[in-house]
Amino acid sequence: MEDLIPLNVLMRWIHIGTTIVVLGGSIFMRFVLMPAAARLPDTEHDEFRGRVMGIWKKFIGIGILLFLVSGFYNYLVISIPQHKGDKLYHPLMGVKILLAFAVFFLASALTGRSKSLEKIRQNSKKWLGITILLAALVVAIAGFLKVTRKPISPPPANAGAQSAIKTDLMPLA
Repeated sequence: MEDLIPLNVLMRWIHIGTTIVVLGGSIFMRFVLMPAAARLPDTEHDEFRGRVMGIWKKFIGIGILLFLVSGFYNYLVISIPQHKGDKLYHPLMGVKILLAFAVFFLASALTGRSKSLEKIRQNSKKWLGITILLAALVVAIAGFLKVTRKPISPPPANAGAQSAIKTDLMPLA
């Protein structure tokens, strides 16, 4: 497992970095950009919105891909072995994953073009707020798991003092 430490750190960085970009961008869009753009005349507003969504859609698509790759790596490779038998960790992680899928759906609906999801885009202020709230719950659950659910599995028997320091980097929630 020690030979995976650089990959483990990279996957954690990707997961947290993506969260910062996507959640931070969503908060900026909802509470700064949308109110400022609302003052534009309708024609300019629609044109501006189209340009912003065209760019933001790429961030959302790449972000979802990065979340899926890093999140499932972190859970399957790191968390499952370290939290085997923890009766609270895995159900909470399941809730976190389901909420994340709801966030992915809403973010995709808000940036997409599907006619069937047009009502979500027509009320984007409300749905972006709900998306931000759900994403904040995902972050809260992750923080709770990281702080309160310490790994059950001990470090390898041959681990020295230097390995014990590295082990602190491996738990990912």
